Parts: sequence; structure tokens; C-alpha cells
Amino acid sequence: MTPTPPEPHFPSRYNRPSVAPTIARRVTTPDGAQIATFVYGTPTSAVTPVLMLHGNGEEHGIFGPIVDVCLEAGLWVVAIDSRAQGMSTRGGAPLTYELMTQDAVCALDALEVDCAHVLGFSDGGIEALLLGRDYPERVASITALGANLTPESVIEDPNWDIEGSVALNRAWADYWRDCGSPCEARPDDVDLTLLMPSPAIAAQDAELLQLMLDEPHIEADSLASIKCPTCIMVGEHDCIEPAETRSIANAIPGARLIVVPRMGHSLPKAAPDAVSAHLLATVMRASV
Repeated sequence: MTPTPPEPHFPSRYNRPSVAPTIARRVTTPDGAQIATFVYGTPTSAVTPVLMLHGNGEEHGIFGPIVDVCLEAGLWVVAIDSRAQGMSTRGGAPLTYELMTQDAVCALDALEVDCAHVLGFSDGGIEALLLGRDYPERVASITALGANLTPESVIEDPNWDIEGSVALNRAWADYWRDCGSPCEARPDDVDLTLLMPSPAIAAQDAELLQLMLDEPHIEADSLASIKCPTCIMVGEHDCIEPAETRSIANAIPGARLIVVPRMGHSLPKAAPDAVSAHLLATVMRASV
């Protein structure tokens, strides 16, 4: 019996940047992934850019209104599609947040950017913390939205069964790739690339969702080495345990903790004005 097609990964709408990128290129990582890398605004060594890192299953366009605000403020932006997401390819290495953090460094290297202000949301927030901890010379400031240190700190959402979504995607991919029961007949006249999602995309989405169930595993104490201006933001009704958010903010010297009233996890979509204001304030702190 044909399994139920899985729903798209985070399908809700959002506003993309109102301007076209000035640079759009692929950056090849050591394991062969092609990281789609975009620049908005005019690159100049006189101004430190903002590096934007999105959440699981998204692409860089989710930061659209925030990109616009940064350009209006005289900043330029580097935004990447994380591997296996957006226009970036999977590569051959096992997926980890540390690996995607390295991808961000590869993108900066390819653009000859020595240092950036980092804005990260959800998975991108985790990567922002890892950048600040492991590559301090590359980070001028951090604004991390909805980041967590352990998978256990994500509050279960009754409207979204992540484990169930993983199972649906795997079942769909296995069925069409003939990895299931050898007795089960499958249609012969089906071009797999026309399926929505394709078996390859379903398998990739299952792997990305599984990443949230298995990782990260970051010791709060390890963040004490972050010395740059840092802002930790969450929504009042975020899916991250409040104690985890406080642990992150308390671990980083001088970090500011911002809780956005009446908001959930998706701050770039639901509260871009608040994110933009606190991002610019954090950038200014780094400039003093």
C-alpha cells in the first residue's frame, strides 16, 4: 500500500528580501556540498557584514524584512542556504551542527570576509553560538534566536509530531526507492523526479528532522569563551525550555536576554521588527 505523502517541511509563507542579491554563488565544501551563498548590498571592507543563518528545513529568504532593514542601516548581508536546504546540496559528510558551522566559515572564506556579525535562528542560532565559541576571531557579535543546547530542551508541540514526520518521510522514500517489502508492487510508469516530494527530498527531510531529535549536545559552560556582544532572543511562547534559554544567556559574559511578548518560535516571520531592532543594537554594541 502506498504510504501517505509527507507534508512540506515548514510550508508557511514569509516575506523574502525586497531587493535582488548582488552576489549569488555556490561554495564547495571539502566533502563536496555546494553551499548556496548570497550577498545583499555592496560588499566593502569598511563595513562588517551581517551573516544570516536560517532554521531547519528553511532557506535564507526567511530573513527578508531583516535583510531590508540592514541595507537601510548601511550594512551589507551574507546569507547562506544551509546544506541540504534551499539551493544547497547535501554533500557526503554526516549532518551535524558543527559541520554546518564549518560551512558558514567556508562561505565567509570564499567571499574573503574575515569577520561578521552573526544572526542565527533556531538551528542557525545553534550555529551562531558554535561560531562564537569555536571561531571567535570570525565573529563581531551574535544575535541568536530560539537556540538550544540539547534536543531534550525542545518543548513537544502537540500540533507537530517530529518523530511522526521523520517516519512519514522515510516510508515515502523507502517505498519509491524499493527499499521496503520486496513483495509489494510499485507502479512502473512513475518518474520519481515528478513526485512531491521526490524520494531523495523525503529522505533528506527525514535526515534534517532527525538532526533536531538527536542534537545538539553543547555544554553551557563552553559558551563562557564567547566574548563578543551577544543577544539571546526567544518568544514568550517559544518551544525552547525557558531554563535552557536562561542557561545560554547566563553562560555568555555580558549577554542580553530578550523575551518577545506574545510570540512563539518563528521570530523572523512573526516579529521581524523586534529582531531587526535588537540585531542593530547588538551590532552597535560591537562598534563601541
